Amino acid sequence: MYGHYCVNKNAQANGDHEVHKNGCRYWPLPSNAESLGLHDGCWSAVQEAARRHPYWRVNGCIFCSPACHTS
Repeated sequence: MYGHYCVNKNAQANGDHEVHKNGCRYWPLPSNAESLGLHDGCWSAVQEAARRHPYWRVNGCIFCSPACHTS
């Protein structure tokens, strides 16, 4: 089941840029959300965000993408 994902351009206090699935209650404001497009799960969305931003620490949101949340 495909879903639309984004990465938050603002890092969390721990330095993570979180990836969110559409409908997440923690979806960032439009000015802070970079669309990652449609993905068949959080792993490919996290990989896409990391590919675009190799110097960012990217992590899945614990609430909407718990399978990809590592820290």
